Amino acid sequence: MDPTSDRPTWSDEWKSVGLGATLRDEPAFPQNLFFVQLGFGVDQHGKVDATKAAVRAVRNAIEFNSIPGVISHIPGGRAKMLIHVKLGVPSLSVKTEKDEDRSVLLPVDALQVAKVFPYGQLLPVEMTFGGLSFHTGRVVEELGDTNDVGICVTACVSLGYGETRTHDNVEDESSTRNTVHKTFSTKDGY
Repeated sequence: MDPTSDRPTWSDEWKSVGLGATLRDEPAFPQNLFFVQLGFGVDQHGKVDATKAAVRAVRNAIEFNSIPGVISHIPGGRAKMLIHVKLGVPSLSVKTEKDEDRSVLLPVDALQVAKVFPYGQLLPVEMTFGGLSFHTGRVVEELGDTNDVGICVTACVSLGYGETRTHDNVEDESSTRNTVHKTFSTKDGY
């Protein structure tokens, strides 16, 4: 069996040449960051799913970049490159069994997000409250709209190598003393 057959791929062309990131199950973060890029994506017909906006956000984060140096600077090259994706996703208010309002993230199909990456090892996609839902001022019934809500998702895509512990083990994420990856100061000469 072809070891790349289970990789999510953007297109049949990618699949035919063996492209597609390998999916990893265990949460981690690259210890040595090589690339950090931000993006945003919008779905003006978002309904109650943020997948289309999330895919657009990740593509926006990486689409204008070329990183040919990854082959020689990341041990193991593209095959060993770790990809961490963090998405800011709008919330949806739902009623609990006790008739209380509770905020939950709009759903995102992480497998669709994974299809954006042609190579590397994709760590589990992290999602947090963020992004934006907004009124578009129009309902296009031909596109399945039932309301005028649009969805905006923000994305941070980090590439690197060398695994380190997950963010769950960090007591206070705002403290630089508990950083789980190598950081640099503006005073370090780089």
